[in-house]
Amino acid sequence: MEGLQFPVADGHCDFLYGMAQYGYELASPKPGQTVRLSDLRAGGVAIQFFAAWTDMALRTAPLHQCLAMIDAYERMREEYAEALVPLTRDFTPGCGRIATVLTVEGGEAVDGSRAMLRTLYRLGVRAMTLTWNDNNELAGAALAKGNKGLTPLGCEMIDEMCALHMAIDVSHLSDRGIDDVLKRVDRPVFASHSNARMAYDSPRSLHDDHIREIAGRGGTIGVNFYHKQLCGRRSASIRDIVRHIRHIVAVGGIDCCAIGSDFDGMPQYPEDLRSSRDFPALAAALLADGFTESDVRKILYENLHRYILEFV
Repeated sequence: MEGLQFPVADGHCDFLYGMAQYGYELASPKPGQTVRLSDLRAGGVAIQFFAAWTDMALRTAPLHQCLAMIDAYERMREEYAEALVPLTRDFTPGCGRIATVLTVEGGEAVDGSRAMLRTLYRLGVRAMTLTWNDNNELAGAALAKGNKGLTPLGCEMIDEMCALHMAIDVSHLSDRGIDDVLKRVDRPVFASHSNARMAYDSPRSLHDDHIREIAGRGGTIGVNFYHKQLCGRRSASIRDIVRHIRHIVAVGGIDCCAIGSDFDGMPQYPEDLRSSRDFPALAAALLADGFTESDVRKILYENLHRYILEFV
């Protein structure tokens, strides 16, 4: 089992923020950097989502931050054109290249403007979360006070995302915000990097009812690797990741669970899964837990690949 290699589709990382703020280089890692080209290849990553995360602690306007990270994304793809390709419908894992998907984390980036949302879409953004950890002019956040839902402007943005055929990412939304999204749209949505609240009680994780509804619409839920959303201990392990995967599959079925690592977006990683290089260890743990090879392929690659192909 240890020797089996599976393709991986990772639905979330924050490498672009590090690239824009700290000079991260994909093939020449800086101190503190986690996403590395050598590790992506060693771990079998075939699709990597790159998020442009807007940091509200910075003095730079969120839209300007977002554009700087999109510039970083394009520079990265140009520099590593032999290794990275945009995801297309004819992409197949094992071709020797990694397909990339550009997303936005935090609706502050659109500056309250549907025109800016349309512009970001033209620049290649294919998915967006409405919030990060703070309530904003679009919606309430999971870690903020009030359990606030979509605002009228947030409803407009959701409608525009549907018109553009941009994927709606409900990670970081409050429970009420997720309810409002699910009531407003009848299309598949996804949670790029959210876990199961019944596996460990974190407001950033999903209730079973939300897991069922997202799964029933053909969406996916990506399990992230942040210990504060995996377990109550000071450090997490692959066992905790498998526990969340097992619960999501039990509630939503084998076709809904995916991976959204959140690499380069947290201060520490599971003790036995510190970078993309360790994905084979996760695959081995899933097989040891009773998942079949077909199940593991779905969880690690096929489910998210199927979902996002609707939006490329």
